[in-house]
Amino acid sequence: MTIDVLAFATSPRRHGNSETLLDWVLAAMAEEGAATEKIAVTEVDIRPCRGCNVCETLNRCVQRDYMDYVYDRIVAADCIVLAAPIYCMGLPAQAKALVDRAQVFRSRKYVLHLPVAPPERKGKRVGIFLSTAGQNWNYVFDAAIPSVKCFFNVADVRNKDLRYLMVNGVDEKGAIERHPTAKADAEALAREVAAHLREVGVA
Repeated sequence: MTIDVLAFATSPRRHGNSETLLDWVLAAMAEEGAATEKIAVTEVDIRPCRGCNVCETLNRCVQRDYMDYVYDRIVAADCIVLAAPIYCMGLPAQAKALVDRAQVFRSRKYVLHLPVAPPERKGKRVGIFLSTAGQNWNYVFDAAIPSVKCFFNVADVRNKDLRYLMVNGVDEKGAIERHPTAKADAEALAREVAAHLREVGVA
């Protein structure tokens, strides 16, 4: 089997610092033999959650948009990567829309008591959160982490199977490329995740 990597670039600015960090991870994962897919959230139709809770009875969202495809891909993927910049101390709107639409999984898991991912894949899926911020504050990522953990938890990725790479002090476009360790850290993370997934029997 080939490791299946699904990645979301959620910045409203294409090819900025967070997406560059993501591209480094994906390139290294591909070198490890993984199949990678990147979805640029700004270029697909992902509408905000309506908060209608109809998914609690239908086991699906009432909205017909690109999430129809995304839901199935999230369940199928061995590794899910969420890349987002930090704006105003939290996730940008594009990332938050994706997270909020995972309400379908919350309803499936906690209201309908149905599996999200097949039980035999427990512990065989990894989530990665990649983020960049212009500020140098050591707490700049703190407000985003609970939303990220919620997204992965409802998608049946355990907290112990989450990985983080967060780089601050990179503000203007292209600043990540001048960071002394970011690229090496991204590549090392990709190799570690690929090795872990092979170890648990994914590939």
